[in-house]
Amino acid sequence: MQYMLLIYDRDDRELSPTDLQALVAEHMRLAADMREAGVMLGGDGLQPGDTATTVRLTNGERVLHDGPFPETREQLGGYYLIEVADLDVAVAWARRVPVSDGGGVEVRPVMVY
Repeated sequence: MQYMLLIYDRDDRELSPTDLQALVAEHMRLAADMREAGVMLGGDGLQPGDTATTVRLTNGERVLHDGPFPETREQLGGYYLIEVADLDVAVAWARRVPVSDGGGVEVRPVMVY
């Protein structure tokens, strides 16, 4: 089965250059481990939420809005797309995704048509 590991964190989180470098290094190690295990199909970080554009359907009309859809400080910051045997294995990989205190990783099955 395929799963998206959706990485959420606060948009207003500021990291020192040293902390940012350490976080990126952790993600690079995790991605290398996923590739070595043959489970990683893709993954990337995303630009901050204020760079997003959202298309909303309102009264039958599609309207563009600046920013992400949710009104929250926690934003989608990146993802990994993996293919593993089951949810338990996906959760085991999600537990290894580096996030700051208060951040989280949503594990969601991908619909395969």
